[in-house]
Amino acid sequence: MQIQSYKHNGRLHRVWENSLVLKGTEKIVIGANDKTKVTESDGRTWVTREPAICYFHAHYWFNIIGMLRQDGIYYYCNISSPFIYDEEALKYIDYDLDVKVYPDMTYKVLDEDEYDEHKVQMNYPKVLDRILHHNLENLLICIRQRKGPFSPDFIDQWYERYLTYR
Repeated sequence: MQIQSYKHNGRLHRVWENSLVLKGTEKIVIGANDKTKVTESDGRTWVTREPAICYFHAHYWFNIIGMLRQDGIYYYCNISSPFIYDEEALKYIDYDLDVKVYPDMTYKVLDEDEYDEHKVQMNYPKVLDRILHHNLENLLICIRQRKGPFSPDFIDQWYERYLTYR
């Protein structure tokens, strides 16, 4: 499948060319990719450096990418709309706020200034701002409690499944 990230104003933000769906239901999509081409909104392209397991949920306003590196699993979490899937791609709106989680499960919230700037530029409604910050808090709780994709074996188990399909 292709993954397409948009901004609140409807503009395409980023496209991941090729991810393998490991689990796909109406509620959850778990995908995997390795060395996949990514195209930015300005046309620049780059290739991912390591295998990644991607977790999308239809009810949560975030998605999670677990990257398998030599020194452990790094997570990159996007505060985003819940995903939709059509014949073209899995799609979501990226709302700038991100959380980077290190192998020791420490984390850092990123891009708060970019979020504040886009909130004004794109006129995010107050209710959306509350939803996004509430989901950021829920995401941080999942990280601290090591639940869901942050549980100790989650990424490794899905990566093993990915290897059987490659």
